[in-house]
Amino acid sequence: MCFDKKHFYAKVALIPYVTTGDPDLPTTAEALKVLDSCGSDIIELGVPYSDPLADGPVIQAAGCCYTLIGKGDQF
Repeated sequence: MCFDKKHFYAKVALIPYVTTGDPDLPTTAEALKVLDSCGSDIIELGVPYSDPLADGPVIQAAGCCYTLIGKGDQF
């Protein structure tokens, strides 16, 4: 969904964040379907990587226990 200025400034948006592959890719896919059906305006899909220091503490914590690197998942 693309926001135009009128829509963006007229209301609050629900923008959930999901770490891809946590705990696995089928669960991620199901979570995206549920979030979409619940009215999310945008869904931010994070891709875990080995050095998340550029991210803030919340996103670092979301990816701390899982990484696609070494697990063998592929997109």
